[in-house]
Amino acid sequence: MKKTARKLEHLAALRRQARLGRYWVGVTLLAAGVSAHAADTTPAEGKDAKNTKDAKVEKLTPAQQYEGGSESYPNWIEFGGGDVLNGGNHAQAQQVTGLNTGGFGGIVDGHYQTEIAKKTMLTVDGRYLPQNHDYKFGLGVEKEDLGFIRFSYENFRLYDAGSGGYSPVDGLAFPNNGDALALDRGKITLEAAYNKEGKPKVSFKYAHTYRDGEEGSTIWGLPATPTANTLRLSPSIEAINDKSDTFQIDASKQIKKTNVGLGVRYEVGQINNSDLLTSFPSLVNPLQSQKITDQQGTSYDMESVHAFTETWLKDNLFLSTGFMFENLDDTFSGSRIYGDDFDVAYSPNYPANYYGYYSLNGGAHQNEYIVNVNLLSLPTKKSNFTIAPSLRVQKEDWNANSTELVTGDTLPADGQGFNNHSGYDSIDVRERLETRYSGVTNWLYSATADWTEGQGSLNENGGVTALLPGAPDGQGPQPVQFNTNDKRFFQKYALNARWYPTRTVSLDFGTYYKDNRYDYDNTADNTPNNAGAYFSLYPGFLVYQGFQTWDGSTRLTLHLPGNVMLVSRYEYQLSTIDTRPDTATGLGEAQSSKMKSHILGQNISWSPLAWLSLQGGANYVLSETKTPASDTVADITTQAILNSQNNYWTLNANACLILDDKTDLNLGYYYRAADGQNNLVAGLPLGTDVEQHSLSATLSRRITKHLRWNLKYAFTHYDDFASAGAYNFNAQMIYTSLQYRF
Repeated sequence: MKKTARKLEHLAALRRQARLGRYWVGVTLLAAGVSAHAADTTPAEGKDAKNTKDAKVEKLTPAQQYEGGSESYPNWIEFGGGDVLNGGNHAQAQQVTGLNTGGFGGIVDGHYQTEIAKKTMLTVDGRYLPQNHDYKFGLGVEKEDLGFIRFSYENFRLYDAGSGGYSPVDGLAFPNNGDALALDRGKITLEAAYNKEGKPKVSFKYAHTYRDGEEGSTIWGLPATPTANTLRLSPSIEAINDKSDTFQIDASKQIKKTNVGLGVRYEVGQINNSDLLTSFPSLVNPLQSQKITDQQGTSYDMESVHAFTETWLKDNLFLSTGFMFENLDDTFSGSRIYGDDFDVAYSPNYPANYYGYYSLNGGAHQNEYIVNVNLLSLPTKKSNFTIAPSLRVQKEDWNANSTELVTGDTLPADGQGFNNHSGYDSIDVRERLETRYSGVTNWLYSATADWTEGQGSLNENGGVTALLPGAPDGQGPQPVQFNTNDKRFFQKYALNARWYPTRTVSLDFGTYYKDNRYDYDNTADNTPNNAGAYFSLYPGFLVYQGFQTWDGSTRLTLHLPGNVMLVSRYEYQLSTIDTRPDTATGLGEAQSSKMKSHILGQNISWSPLAWLSLQGGANYVLSETKTPASDTVADITTQAILNSQNNYWTLNANACLILDDKTDLNLGYYYRAADGQNNLVAGLPLGTDVEQHSLSATLSRRITKHLRWNLKYAFTHYDDFASAGAYNFNAQMIYTSLQYRF
C-alpha cells in the first residue's frame, strides 16, 4: 500500500506538472498505444468477454481507477511529444506559457528501482526533453540501516520576452518580435550519508549550480529614434554567466539526552554578468544607436561553521540552541563603456563617453555571527497549552575598497582615478514568544509576539562621480563623505483562532499589527540637503522612516450536503509609510504613502456524481496607494498624478469526468482581468492592463495495466492593452504521452 500511495502521489505530481504546460504530441505514440492495446487485451477486456464463461471483470476502487488495478508497478518510463503554435508576439508567449515555440519531445519521466543486494536498493530517475533544454538524471544506492549515496543532474530553461516599453503618445513600441531570451539553470549534486544505528550520523554533500543565458532588464535605454527621446523605452538585456561550488559536511551524535551536531560548509563562486543597454545619443547623431555595456565580475569564497544542540530537559521542557559563523571574501571588477556596439574596448575618442568608468578593481570582506536559543514548554498535564520563547542574536560587519578610472566629455578628464571605501557593522537582537492553547472544546488559539532591536554604523567615502557639464563648481556631485549611525526597532503581534462549531463547519480568524522604525543620525555628510541644492540630496536626506501594517483576515469552510465544500476568505490590509527628512530641507514629517487592500476569495468543490468532480474559484483584489502628490496636489493643481490602483480579479474552473474505469477527462479554465489606469491625457498610464484567458482539456486512458496514454490540448489568449496590442498573442499546445509501467 505504501508503494501504491507513493505511485499515486507521483502520478498526481505529473498531472500537476501537466497543468503547468509540459505537454507533447506525437501521432506515432498514439498508434503505438493502440497497437499495444490490441496486443495486450485479455478475453475479459475484448469483444469476446461476453462469450467467455470464466471471464471476471476486475472491480476497481476509486484509488485504483487511475492506478490501473490492485497491483503496484514501481518502475515506469513515459515518452511524450508535442507542438506549440504561437500567433502574435512569440517572445511574450514563450515567457507566459514557459514553452518554446515549435515541436518537442523525448522522455518525459522515468523511474527504475531494484534490490541489488539484501536490504540494498538501486534507483535511477531521468527526464530528457532536448528542445526545451529540460534534463534530469538521478542515480542512487541506499542500504537500510547503513546509509546512501546519490548523484543527480538537472537543467531547465526560463524564458523572458526581452521587450521594451510603449509610448501611447505616438504609438512607439519596442517589442521583441523574435524568440524570447533564454536562461538555463542547473545543478549537479553528489550526496552520501552514514546512518548506522547507535553510531554518529555523518553526511556529505557537493553541489555545483550555474546560470547561463540572457533575460530582460528593468533598466531600459532611451529610444533609438528621436520620436520620443525623453522616454526610456528601448529594451535592455542582462547577460548572465555565474556558477558556484559548495562542499558541506555535517555530523550529529546522541549523547545521553542531548543530540549534538556540527557542520562545515565551503563555497566558491564566480559571477560574470553584463547589462546591455541601447540609448538614444542626443549629443551625437540622433539616428545612431548608442550601445552601453555595464560589466560586473565577482569571484568569492565563503566558509561557515555551524553547531546545534537539542535536549529534553524534562518530559515537558525542550531546549535547542544553534550557532553559526560565516566569513566571506570577494574580489570584483567592472566597467561601463559607451560605443557603437556591445562589449567593445574603451576608446577615449568616442564622441559621447558621458560618465562611465573602466578598470574597476576592488575587494570586500564580511563576517557574520548568529546565535539561536529556543525553548518549548508544555506546562499542563494535558499538553493543550504550549509556550515557546526564543532569542536570536545576529552580528555583522563588512568593509569594501575599490579603485576605478572614469570617462567623461568635459569634467573630469578621461582617465581620472577615484578611490572608494565603505564599511558597516551592526547587531540585531530578536525576541519571539509563541503560545498555543487547545483547552476549549472546538477551539484552537495561537498568539505570537516578535521584537527586534538593532543598531549599526555606516561610513562611505569616494564614489564614481563627476561634475555635470555647466554646473557651478562645487554644486555638482562630489565624492561622498558620509557617516551615519542607525537604530532599528521592529515589532509584530499576531492573534489567530479556529472554531469548529459543527463537524461540517470551521471558521478561522487572524489579525496582526507590524511596526518597523528606522532612525538615522547622520554625523557626517558633505552633500547638500537643502531645497536649493543643484544636484543630489543623497545620502543624508532622511533621518526617520516608519512602516506600519494592520491586517485582518477570516476564512469560512463549509461542508454541505451533496458533496459540496465552500471556502470563503476575506482579508483587509492597511499600510502606511511615514518619512521625516533632514531639517535642512525645510520640510516636516509626512505620511509619504498609504496603501489599502481588500482581498476576497471564494472556492467551491462539488462532486454531484461518483464520476464527476467540479471545482471553481474567484479572487478579487482592491488595492490603492496614496501619496501626498496624488492626495493633495492632484486635487488642486493637476490630474497628472493619480492614486495608484491595483484592482484585479481572477477566475479558475476545473472539471474531472471519469468516463469509465479506464478513462478520465479533465477540463480547465483560467482568467485574469486587466487592471490598468489610462491617464494618458493628463499624465502617466499605470497598471499592467493585461487580460488573459487559458483553456485546457486532458484525456487520460488506461490502455492496459502496463500502458497509460494521455492527450491534452491547451489554448491561451493574451491581450496587453497598455501596449495597444504590441505584445498580444494566441498560443496553442497539443501534447500526448505514453507511459509503460513494469
